[in-house]
Amino acid sequence: MKYRVLIETDEDGAFTAEAPALPGCISQGKTRAEAIETIKEAITAYLSSLDARGEPIPPPITEEVVEVIV
Repeated sequence: MKYRVLIETDEDGAFTAEAPALPGCISQGKTRAEAIETIKEAITAYLSSLDARGEPIPPPITEEVVEVIV
């Protein structure tokens, strides 16, 4: 499955990654690449936890990127 992930830099220069379709699924890393790896691990653990409890797996969020000329 593919989930949209938002990555932001905090005031200390660390990277925070969040999966909006999975409430509370947030991770971080010292680098952007590390944040991506840790959020992948967090998403896997989150989905495994839902599955173990018999809860439904949220569908991934789909989106389009559009370019506009201003």
